[in-house]
Amino acid sequence: MITPLTAVRALGRDRAPGRDAPAVRERTPARDRAHANTLQRQRHEPEYGILVAIVALAAIGILMVYSSSAIKSFLQRDDPFAIVGPQIFWAALGLVAMVVMMRVDYRWLRVVSVPMFIVGVAALLLVFVPALNKVVGGSARWLTIGPLPAVHPAEFMKLALVVYLAHWFAKRGTAVHGLRSGTLPFLVIAGPVIVLVLLEPDLGTASVLAFTAFTMFFLAGANLIHLAALVAAAIPAVCLMFMKGYQMDRITAWLNPWDSASSLGFHSVQGFLALALGGVVGAGLGESRLAGGLFLPNAFNDFIFAIIGEEFGLLGAGLVIVLFLAFGYLGIRTSLGAPDTFGALLAAGITAWICLQAFINIAVVVGLIPVTGIPLPFVSAGGSSLVISFAAVGILLSVSRETVERGTWNDAPADRGRRDGRAHLPGPRRGPVAPRATRRA
Repeated sequence: MITPLTAVRALGRDRAPGRDAPAVRERTPARDRAHANTLQRQRHEPEYGILVAIVALAAIGILMVYSSSAIKSFLQRDDPFAIVGPQIFWAALGLVAMVVMMRVDYRWLRVVSVPMFIVGVAALLLVFVPALNKVVGGSARWLTIGPLPAVHPAEFMKLALVVYLAHWFAKRGTAVHGLRSGTLPFLVIAGPVIVLVLLEPDLGTASVLAFTAFTMFFLAGANLIHLAALVAAAIPAVCLMFMKGYQMDRITAWLNPWDSASSLGFHSVQGFLALALGGVVGAGLGESRLAGGLFLPNAFNDFIFAIIGEEFGLLGAGLVIVLFLAFGYLGIRTSLGAPDTFGALLAAGITAWICLQAFINIAVVVGLIPVTGIPLPFVSAGGSSLVISFAAVGILLSVSRETVERGTWNDAPADRGRRDGRAHLPGPRRGPVAPRATRRA
């Protein structure tokens, strides 16, 4: 029996090559067709603006840590590099972590998001074990295990919380809008973490965790009514927490630090003096009258922005702020161009975390909010904060390698022309026209 398919194949064999007979295509297996139709991810270069801003901040940080700690280290330990030396080591380790995370597909973080969160919570609980914690300034923030260097578990918890929330929100989808499917589970996830950090006590880090978590919740599609109710309930709770103990004393000193310039207001007053002495152009590198923390405690850590303002003036302090603003802008742009929901929330969470922490630190130094101990990202001395922040930026760069054009106002497609700004397509006479197949009787 001769089928139509057999006849067509025989006709193709009988005709000489070069005729205009239509070619017969072999049937493509279903597996090959599925593979051909699969969307292949195309990676491009990362957002180098983020890389430049972060490396510049880290370089400024190493320079200022040395400038603000050399005298104190020499007087106390007979080694001017006692503080900046470890800072250089942690910065190098952070750069390695950033490069590694930049080369890894950020989607693999969804696999380890739950273990990361569990490890972070366990580390926060171990801080309360007297044999394992290290009390600094009346706060048990540091965890010491054997001969290993002391680490700050709350720094790791920032990254773990961002990764897990990004995974959880992306998995829930539109269910985040509901009360039982979104708001209440979110509180169960973020609430205990924030409370554990508050109990250390560490108000500054707890504030960063809370603001970052709620920012991600809002961006994920939270119910605005539920969100407003949470904010309304949080205000009296925070007020009650601040109405007693040392927190109330800090607020009193913040409202008028000059009345307690030798006690609770000492940090604020010395910070104001450092900024005032710097003027517009600053006193010069190493010319700080408060260098080494001789008059300003934590000059190389929480109040390093005051030393930057004194030695480099308004211009130097403004440059640091501009670098953080550039990082925030490029981070938001990366989030808007992310190829999936998980990547968008991950980029937004990392950007919000670093920018909020920078804002709180600078706001403390200039007197906008009460004093709270929190480092300036990439600038202040501190190994845990520096390495974790570099790793987070590496993840952000990994997302930026797969961004796609979304048609936002700040996107410029690569194929745009220089004259009229429109995409140029090949005209009808630029190439040969394919011959039309003719029917044969």
